[in-house]
Amino acid sequence: MATVPEPLIWEIVKKNNSFLVKQFGNGNAKVQFSKEPNNLYNVHSYKHSGLANKKTVTIQPSGGKDMAVVLSTTKTKKQNAPAKLYHKSVMRKEFRKMAKAVKNQVSDNYYRPDLTKPALARLSSVYRSLQVAKSGVKKKNRQPAKL
Repeated sequence: MATVPEPLIWEIVKKNNSFLVKQFGNGNAKVQFSKEPNNLYNVHSYKHSGLANKKTVTIQPSGGKDMAVVLSTTKTKKQNAPAKLYHKSVMRKEFRKMAKAVKNQVSDNYYRPDLTKPALARLSSVYRSLQVAKSGVKKKNRQPAKL
């Protein structure tokens, strides 16, 4: 079976798909967002599209209670088998080691070097969302009480 070229898929999906988010009414409809999987910035563009590109990167929090992050990349040879499409790796280390692992996986293996910076930004935001706020002594309000 012949594979369809990526630019052709993008031309078909560019104008209308189920993941496209168009917001009107705020005066600026130039930036369109996308809710598609494998889109690091959630921006509707060919570079970040998870539908049009065969090589994609996804960084998500794991579903458990632990502070784990899942890095998944697509296997280019398994495009016809959706169950075997993703190579997932769970990371439970400190942030610097996770960042090094993401950088090695994305850019040093020549997978998608153009997605290194977006992948690290996504890792940072996911890691910050997993952090629990410290509960301790709250600061007292030093302003005078209103009467």
